Amino acid sequence: APPPVELPFTHRTLDRLRSMPKVTIAQIEGMARGGGSEVALACDLRFAALGKAVFGQPEVAMGILPGAGGTYRLTRLLGRARACEVILSCADFSAEEAERLGWINRALPPAELGPYVERLAKRIASFPAVALAEAKRAIDAASHDVAAGLLAEQTAFERLMADPASQRIPRMHRFLELGCQTR
Repeated sequence: APPPVELPFTHRTLDRLRSMPKVTIAQIEGMARGGGSEVALACDLRFAALGKAVFGQPEVAMGILPGAGGTYRLTRLLGRARACEVILSCADFSAEEAERLGWINRALPPAELGPYVERLAKRIASFPAVALAEAKRAIDAASHDVAAGLLAEQTAFERLMADPASQRIPRMHRFLELGCQTR
């Protein structure tokens, strides 16, 4: 059998958010498109501000695909058809839509978001760390092979990045010029 292929740095880094024994929470109050969405997807819990947060995976429009776990994690969260809608349409989704789809746990009014997330984080932090770690491990045990899914995504991403006919560079520059990503 061939030796196992190691996940690239980006996948290893983001997968640490999922697999670490601590609970990770994303609080989204702006644009989370592309890589920003993929960082949030790697967290255990995601909460967003109504009227402020915007989600999207615009990569296909730039000639690539979500390459930091987006295809794998969105498909697992939303199901295949909804993941196709998000990834293939390259459309933006409001916090309300993202909540309805299952992309985030909850969308709250901006003034309520911070206090809600802080209360939840404090509540979770009050529980025994070993119980939290074991609960996350048990939840992850119900998952498919994460590494295989991320490697399949990485292989497709690399093929697209190497395609000489791709128009990805001008499209990526245009995406950034339009301010389509919040730092």
